[in-house]
Amino acid sequence: MRGYVHPGVLTALSHFQSLHILKRAHQAENGPRLLVEAEQAKVFSHRGGNVTLPCKFYRDPTAFGSGTHKIRIKWTKLTSDYLKEVDVFVSMGYHKKTYGGYHGRVFLKGGSDNDASLVITDLTLEDYGRYKCEVIEGLEDDTAVVALDLQGVVFPYFPRLGRYNLNFHEAQQACLDQDAVIASFDQLYDAWRSGLDWCNAGWLSDGSVQYPITKPREPCGGQNTVPGVRNYGFWDKDKSRYDVFCFTSNFNGRFYYLIHPTKLTYDEAVQACLNDGAQIAKVGQIFAAWKLLGYDRCDAGWLADGSVRYPISRPRRRCSPSEAAVRFVGFPDKKHKLYGVYCFRAYN
Repeated sequence: MRGYVHPGVLTALSHFQSLHILKRAHQAENGPRLLVEAEQAKVFSHRGGNVTLPCKFYRDPTAFGSGTHKIRIKWTKLTSDYLKEVDVFVSMGYHKKTYGGYHGRVFLKGGSDNDASLVITDLTLEDYGRYKCEVIEGLEDDTAVVALDLQGVVFPYFPRLGRYNLNFHEAQQACLDQDAVIASFDQLYDAWRSGLDWCNAGWLSDGSVQYPITKPREPCGGQNTVPGVRNYGFWDKDKSRYDVFCFTSNFNGRFYYLIHPTKLTYDEAVQACLNDGAQIAKVGQIFAAWKLLGYDRCDAGWLADGSVRYPISRPRRRCSPSEAAVRFVGFPDKKHKLYGVYCFRAYN
């Protein structure tokens, strides 16, 4: 009878075939002999944490039997340029190799014979993104993709020079200088859904220029437009100049306002933090403390880039009465204006 499978074979193939039917129902009976599955399409963690990217493979025992093919497992990171992938980890038998910044931080979980899950330790901001698990046996191969999302905060940034002064490469460096990385579109979109409203266009990691609007108004695309992330498109990375949207996550250290008997110039503020066994804090650190730790202080203080800001998580009169925000005072004269200072002491 067509379609009949002997019960003994059915037992051996049950799990493989159930997945096969779900994923490849349109294929003929001589479909894939190797199937790769990710149990979760997205996993969440934070900077400094550890995460497991799930991946399992299922072999058709009637196709491979006890053959001598070695199974090769390869993990790569996908980029915004879909033609390019970044090598992360390769395993074949006893041979294993890690690449680049993943060296010493990645290994296979190995929970079972068919487990190709990858463990990444001490996560960095750059680890955010989509990863591909590829399993190869002989002439058969299959893949699965897992997204790694990080808890964090997106913030708009421009330097002392003023708005619309950064080309793409300078924008990337500006974020790095503030303990952050240039944000992806997905990160900006999530921030917009959480209420981020900013009327100045900024670079994103894919080279596009966009800005999030939750309250449409005339200077920001028009009052009668719908809320959303406005897209300027892709611009010349060397010549075009905009602001930038940065992303940062949890830090391993202590962010604090330095109690000092007097207000300080910028140079005095830098030295005061050093004298306290710390460093003057960066813009990414004040945003992370505000968003992730609920830090609240109604005192304007110097930061490393020469800006003066203060974080308000509990809106009140005289302290950001209308919304929770990191308030921006400006880039005052470093030699003559006096303010407090925010410091950051890293934990070893």
